Amino acid sequence: MRSRSSLIRALVGAAISIAAIWLLLRSVDVGRAVDVLRTADRGWIGLMAAFILTDLAVRALRWQRLVAPIGRVRYRAMLAYLLVGYMANNVLPARIGELVRSHYLGDREGLSRTTTLGTVVVERVVDFVVVVGIASAAILVLSVRGIVASVVLVGIALAGLLAAGVAIGIAAHRLPGAERIAAAAERWPRLRDLASNLRDGLAVAGRPRTLAEALVLSMIAWSVTVLAFAAAGQAIGIQLTIGQAALLASGVALATAIPAGPANLGTFELAAVQIGKAVGVPDTAAFALALLAHAGILVITSTGGLVSLARLGWRRG
Repeated sequence: MRSRSSLIRALVGAAISIAAIWLLLRSVDVGRAVDVLRTADRGWIGLMAAFILTDLAVRALRWQRLVAPIGRVRYRAMLAYLLVGYMANNVLPARIGELVRSHYLGDREGLSRTTTLGTVVVERVVDFVVVVGIASAAILVLSVRGIVASVVLVGIALAGLLAAGVAIGIAAHRLPGAERIAAAAERWPRLRDLASNLRDGLAVAGRPRTLAEALVLSMIAWSVTVLAFAAAGQAIGIQLTIGQAALLASGVALATAIPAGPANLGTFELAAVQIGKAVGVPDTAAFALALLAHAGILVITSTGGLVSLARLGWRRG
């Protein structure tokens, strides 16, 4: 049953990516976009890569701080686990890399894999809330309307639901009827233990200091991501304002939250083109910018993941 559901998610994700690529091919001049990329400024590309590396370094620190209440993990090791997960996302559909890095960290550090998955859930919710906040501020500053604004409004509602879900997960054992559910769960010890371990991971969000650190580090990481998009624009001759770069970075992130094929191919670029229209960036230029930024992210995370896997190995020694 589990393999069948995974297969269905993979097929749906692949279909979404194929549909996005088909829409792109109908709306942009791929040849012109390639010509734009051939003349890209290498200095600005280097700066974009530096911002991407900084972003990854901050995200690794954020995950380390979220895991800290559960177990002490060295920063270099945490960065390696994160990169392995991102590399897996580049080749596997539906963001399965999040499960991969949870398993990898748990196996290597002797922690519960389900508990570490709980910290990843908290990380993703915090990330989503910060992204929605950035996108909301950007559409207000830029006075953007239409489909982009509608997507952000949906994101605001979803962010609220996700935050509420985490809160319920943390306090589930205190809710009315929890004792009866716990008694019934005694029949399935494995399920009971999994639920308990997951709640332990989610519980890090109930620590004010840990949650505050995660929020601050998320804001820093996304600020650096915005600068990476601005640098990508400069590399191909597009001078984006901070507001435009912020909407592109956050809007693409919201679009890639939709299950898609490996590496979010198609959905990343289609989102950038649609957002580009909303802020006055020509389709071909927005497509070229998306290709450059996406390629930079994929090359850096894949290379980092391969190096990390080669250095640490898959299982504990």
